[in-house]
Amino acid sequence: MKEYSITVVKTNNPNILKFETNHLLVQRKNYEYKNIDDANNSPLAQQLFYLPFIKTVYISGDFIGLERFDIVQWEDVKDEVAQQLVEYLNSGEPIVLEEDMDKPIPVTVYAEVTPNPSTMKFVASKKIVGSSFEFKNIDEAKDSKLATALFQFPFVKQVFIDENYVSVSKFDVAEWDDITVELREAIRNFIADGKEIVADNAKSSAEVQVSETVSTESTIELDETSQEIVDILEEYVKPAVASDGGNIMFKSYDTESKTVNVVLQGACSGCPSSTFTLKNGIETMLKNMMGDKVNEVVAVNG
Repeated sequence: MKEYSITVVKTNNPNILKFETNHLLVQRKNYEYKNIDDANNSPLAQQLFYLPFIKTVYISGDFIGLERFDIVQWEDVKDEVAQQLVEYLNSGEPIVLEEDMDKPIPVTVYAEVTPNPSTMKFVASKKIVGSSFEFKNIDEAKDSKLATALFQFPFVKQVFIDENYVSVSKFDVAEWDDITVELREAIRNFIADGKEIVADNAKSSAEVQVSETVSTESTIELDETSQEIVDILEEYVKPAVASDGGNIMFKSYDTESKTVNVVLQGACSGCPSSTFTLKNGIETMLKNMMGDKVNEVVAVNG
């Protein structure tokens, strides 16, 4: 069974808050409800309308947006609402009773080259997972039907799945010109059929790193410098490497040598240009932003 968590995110509209989830909520479309009658296909939205300050409920792939009436301020009620959402989602009760479940999900997928010549990024027009997942072989892919299906192709070496894209790394035996269309259609058809991308009990990349005592953003208490490094990576580095089909994760910080150890995933792993990016991009940024606290950044996996 899925275990949901909520992150509260402000929007440009002070009356609207986003309650982001770590799992997808709906697959086929986004939903907007103006009142409890309007929400006849969403037990969750109906329950939310029992809160007298809820004006509008939005349910999207990985978040619930709530618009309030002016009778309250979000600061006074957001934690209570978040807790109520977590309890509801973890109860297993339905979120939205989606229709046309037997029809294909409308989705497009396009292929995008990455700085790593061995890796291609396949981008979907919708969000497909709530966290990142890395599979280095078919045994590791047992909790992902999509990754398992991709490993049936003899030229597939590794699979990395994150939010709305799949990065596929290949063996040298095949050329992208010969296999890109086949892979793109396989991924698109899998998503369109509404099949489960990753099992509920699958460990995300972050959870795997934690289980291997490789520290990430939570569950392990970080010292002040490590937390500052994590925040910089999250805000400035991760969006850039994600656009190239990869991921970077904080592993550890050595206070004596002032060395930052990171893990590279997806297109970043094994990329010929990753060393240059690491040294001339990430290392330089951390040195400029943190001064003499950082001497070196090292990727533990290449």
